[in-house]
Amino acid sequence: MRRLLLLGVTAFCLCVCITADKQGDKSIPEDDGVLQLKKGNFNRALKKYKQLLVHFYAPLAGDSHRISAAFQGAASKLQGSEVKLAVVDVTKEKDLAKQLSVTGPPAIRLYLSGDKHNPEPCPVPQTSASILTWLKRRAGSAADLVTDISQSDTSDELLVVGFFKDLNHNYVHVFYAAAVDLPDIHFAVTHNKELISKYDVTHDVVLLLKKSKRIQAYKMTPQTSKEELIIFITVFQMAPVTEYTGQTASQILTSPVLNHALLFVNKSSADFQEIYSAFYSAAEAFRLKVLFVLVNVDEPRNGRLLEYFRVRDFEAPLIRLVNLTNHVTYHLPSDTLDVETIKTFCQSYLDGKAKPKMQSEPIPEGWDTQPVKELVGTTLEKVAFNPKKTVFVLFYLPYSQESRSLFPLWEELAEAFKQREDVVVARIDASANDINMSMQGSYPSLCLFPALYAERVVVYTGKRKLKDLVKFVDREMEKAKKYRVKEDEDRKKYVEALEAEEAKKANKTKDEL
Repeated sequence: MRRLLLLGVTAFCLCVCITADKQGDKSIPEDDGVLQLKKGNFNRALKKYKQLLVHFYAPLAGDSHRISAAFQGAASKLQGSEVKLAVVDVTKEKDLAKQLSVTGPPAIRLYLSGDKHNPEPCPVPQTSASILTWLKRRAGSAADLVTDISQSDTSDELLVVGFFKDLNHNYVHVFYAAAVDLPDIHFAVTHNKELISKYDVTHDVVLLLKKSKRIQAYKMTPQTSKEELIIFITVFQMAPVTEYTGQTASQILTSPVLNHALLFVNKSSADFQEIYSAFYSAAEAFRLKVLFVLVNVDEPRNGRLLEYFRVRDFEAPLIRLVNLTNHVTYHLPSDTLDVETIKTFCQSYLDGKAKPKMQSEPIPEGWDTQPVKELVGTTLEKVAFNPKKTVFVLFYLPYSQESRSLFPLWEELAEAFKQREDVVVARIDASANDINMSMQGSYPSLCLFPALYAERVVVYTGKRKLKDLVKFVDREMEKAKKYRVKEDEDRKKYVEALEAEEAKKANKTKDEL
């Protein structure tokens, strides 16, 4: 009887365990085969799946919908495999994103064998095929790319072909590493002597082909890195001039070439073909240095881009040059847009000789009567570099939630210093006013200008709390006082030396008379 009782208890426990396990499975919801993860079930998914590919997304991000569709398409193809696809909404799972050091969407990571700390980054996919190709290439080798490329002669897609004699050479490893990071592009390796003769190349050369036409060639060297090869491929994947559209925006903004020349033009204007031809010819001379982009001012969907650069449709045609690192804009100072003028402008920019275009909103009425002073381009330097004032400026973007969230704090800071005539708290719209000074980091940026004759800027990187900001200002003011003593001594010596020199000249003149 006792033995039967023990067997019964054991059977009951097994049933409970099985039921609990099934309930555990159900506790991770899916949508079209894609796991919907959060902090409470993330670790469970890691343990359950040998390969877990996770898309960390924000629902309102521009490419979120496309990537989600790609994930769902790939999930259906990967049923029964070792790979499971999942998503995490970082706007809801902020603690999880912080714990996993997810800096911002889109971020796609492959977690292997439950390792939470060393995921492999996955390139942002254009389609579900991109995901499948990436998974296949990262698990494969260069031998998988050996292909008869004659079948690709009529394809409109870019084909990257490596002509290699030895598949074990380091060149091939670099080539394959680039192929893994560019899953949206077709890659192939060949030893075919007839093709080598056809394209008039030697071994260890990478060719870019479209419809069997040679676009560009790259000779591999011992110094060639994966990153250099990727830059070459991604640049020549695009035409010399790319029109800005919803389909090309991501490709333009993620280009490794950070200097962009933008032609704002009306495509229906009578002189469009002449201007475009000149722009195209200039573009061919600056491949790998400047990305040339056409913006049709007659396209309503380009309104936000025109607003960002503060270009009005009736001002076209005009050319602006911008670097995506510092966002400083340069304007081609000419009404003549011929090839030589455009090339001269681009070269002067690359040589550091071009002058940035200053844009400024009109000075608002009563801008200096409020606790927080409202600066514009034309008043920024005059106010910020006042040697008698400590000026703390918030550089913000009006369409940024992060920027707007600082407005109440900035009002509190101004209130805290309202009795201090030597402290100015101000803000400026960085999207509407060109900032003719080097800015560090992205907006919003909090910059303090000490009360010195030297034009110094101190960027605040601490906690965005009132007491921390006040301490920062007081600390920097104490530092500035010490520097100011030295400045005053140097200025006194300079004035005395100048007066002595003038007196010497005056005495010499008297003697001559």
